[in-house]
Amino acid sequence: MKKKFYITTTLPYVNAPPHIGFALEIVQADVIARYHKELLGEEMFFNTGTDEHGLKIYEKALEEKKDPQVYADENAAKFGILKDALNLSYNNFIRTTDPHHVAAAQEFWKRCADRGDIEKKLYRTKYCVGCELEKTDSELENGNCPIHPNLEIQLIEEENYFFKFSKYQKQLLELYGAHPEFVVPASRLGEIRKFVETRLQDFSISRLREKMPWGVPVPGDPDHVMYVWFDALVNYVSALGWPLDAAQGKPGMFENFWGTREHPNAIQIAGKDNLRQQSAMWQAMLCSAGLPFSRQILIHGFITSGGQKMSKSLGNVIDPLEIVREYGTDALRYWLLREMPTFEDGDFTLERFKESYNASLANGLGNLVSRVVKMAFANGVEASKVDMKDDPAFDSFKKYLDAFEIKKAADCIWQRIADADKRIDETKPFKLVKEKPEEAKKILTELLEEIQIIASMLKPFLPETSEKITEALERPESIQPLFPRIEK
Repeated sequence: MKKKFYITTTLPYVNAPPHIGFALEIVQADVIARYHKELLGEEMFFNTGTDEHGLKIYEKALEEKKDPQVYADENAAKFGILKDALNLSYNNFIRTTDPHHVAAAQEFWKRCADRGDIEKKLYRTKYCVGCELEKTDSELENGNCPIHPNLEIQLIEEENYFFKFSKYQKQLLELYGAHPEFVVPASRLGEIRKFVETRLQDFSISRLREKMPWGVPVPGDPDHVMYVWFDALVNYVSALGWPLDAAQGKPGMFENFWGTREHPNAIQIAGKDNLRQQSAMWQAMLCSAGLPFSRQILIHGFITSGGQKMSKSLGNVIDPLEIVREYGTDALRYWLLREMPTFEDGDFTLERFKESYNASLANGLGNLVSRVVKMAFANGVEASKVDMKDDPAFDSFKKYLDAFEIKKAADCIWQRIADADKRIDETKPFKLVKEKPEEAKKILTELLEEIQIIASMLKPFLPETSEKITEALERPESIQPLFPRIEK
């Protein structure tokens, strides 16, 4: 029986079109998913989707004079476009307005309530609509949220239901202590451990329907809807058919892919602004509902533009679909996976993007494949099939991907490209074909084998390019430029 692997992104809000920050997250997840499925041969479940409830969605729908469901339907479709545009391999796209998700969120609520972990009390807080989170004074800068400085902090005072987050401080600290790899990178684990040690407070999980009607109804109380974070987090298990998987024709899906307490299986990837929700709030909720913890939480950084945070007012927002239309899917995937730090912030400018494209894709990978394949074909040289897993360097490549070090794994590939170029420059097989043809053919055979391995290593990273290289090796007479050079 194949080993099971489950990975999920966060669910972006549908109040704005897809941006390059989410493209980073979902492409990173795609690399990990493809690695486990295509290179390790595991059975993979890759979940993504859209978060469609909450105040910011409701306000945006009102602004556009649309029913919230109609607004959500229109904008969820914009995220569905990413599958083809970014060549993604996910096999599940969940929407938090899906009826089975709504039912799962209500069942999750009931289980937490039955545990005695939900109570109603007066709610007074400062609230950022952009984050959909309450904020303490220490988290604000000049009275504003540092992540959404253009949004006015709201003062909320009403009766809400609360989740007893503080009750789970001990269990969370034990989780972090027993599994030091639970949050990656380690610096983020230290950050969330400090938060749980010093600032764990119960959090509101409902809103009054008369003020904010767009949400999942609270079981047994028609005057309240669920707070968007409580509802949305449940998608990670509702995507697997929980709790009615058998009734939905998916027997064993949850147990097989989410895992057990002894062998948790779920990998979640999120931006650094989601650290608290993913690695503390959700884990406490799982514990309350009697479900296993996640296996690991992967935290990536933000993408800035020219050293500044992206914003519409500055006019520096990067549309990933525009980059794809102009330069191709794999060009963007390459930049996100190798030029962007895996776990820290990185900066995008079109000028640097073009420089990287020309240096590493057009002049690097593309030029290597073109000249070796053409030279080999012209001299009747063919190579036997080789298996990447038999290559001595595969262990290092695998080690990086097992640790989710995506950039370092990509660097392994481009080091091989550089080494192959160096060998061509040193041995000059294009001259040897006249002087020492057998020696030249031996070198070309080995270079063809090296390109086979490079193509295999590229499968999770640049899947379309990997296929083109494989086709060029099988039908060298049909080879076309992989990455035409960009003229500035």
